[in-house]
Amino acid sequence: MTVLVTGGNAGIGYFVAEQLAEAGAEVVLGSRDAAKAEVAVRVLRERVPDARVSWARLDLADLASVKGIEVGELDAVVLNAGVYLDGPERRETKDGHEMTFGVNHLGHFALTAALGDRLKPEARIVTMGSFAAKSAKLDFEDLQSKRDYRPKTAYERSKLAQTLFALELDRRLRAAGSSRLSVVAHPGGALDSLTPDRPPLHVRNRKLSLARIALQGKDDGARPAVRAAVGPDVHSGQIWGPRMFGLKGAPRPEPVRGPYADPEAAARLWAASVELTGVEPGFS
Repeated sequence: MTVLVTGGNAGIGYFVAEQLAEAGAEVVLGSRDAAKAEVAVRVLRERVPDARVSWARLDLADLASVKGIEVGELDAVVLNAGVYLDGPERRETKDGHEMTFGVNHLGHFALTAALGDRLKPEARIVTMGSFAAKSAKLDFEDLQSKRDYRPKTAYERSKLAQTLFALELDRRLRAAGSSRLSVVAHPGGALDSLTPDRPPLHVRNRKLSLARIALQGKDDGARPAVRAAVGPDVHSGQIWGPRMFGLKGAPRPEPVRGPYADPEAAARLWAASVELTGVEPGFS
């Protein structure tokens, strides 16, 4: 099988790619930076000597790049890449969208549309959510955070948008009679300090932390997405996360509730996303 992993050159995305390669999948890393992608390919091949891995140019902050991605047929795509901006300054994508919402949600929305004819009939679209989205609420009067930009809030809303998109995609796939799957996965509490070394991509801070009691590394944080992409017990419309309080441990399905269980908001977000990107995912 062949899987595209956006942001597969670093962080959780790299470990998703590594674990998929270990499972025998052919992996394509979606990356906007050629140098970083080539380093990730080299490191992955060192870890998995028989890995079948390549990379495709993809800049989620540029819709033209998203629409022009060059990949072949896919058995799955893991919509993992994302940004979390620390500074107080509001930034925009090449298309004029607020950067966090534009990259994390709109870029992946447009990518899903662009991959329509390359996703196989039973392909899986795995969207990377976040534990942080559970406390978020979308402001449909200010999706672009023009009136009140706060980095943390923008990130939480973008991850809620991704989750609502994935669940709305599931509803639309089912209504169309499609055999494709749309699944959400989230990594729980995944920290750099608990992540194993993959030099030069990542070198761990050796300082021991009590956080390991409740949280985990990015290698373990990748496992729900890998399970969602290849697991035989996965169903469309599910959310997969870590077993222990949604923060660490082996992957398991979670209830769809709270802000996620709002089909009206999801449909409204879908319509806004179509308007903002000029494209619409559609599968038969």
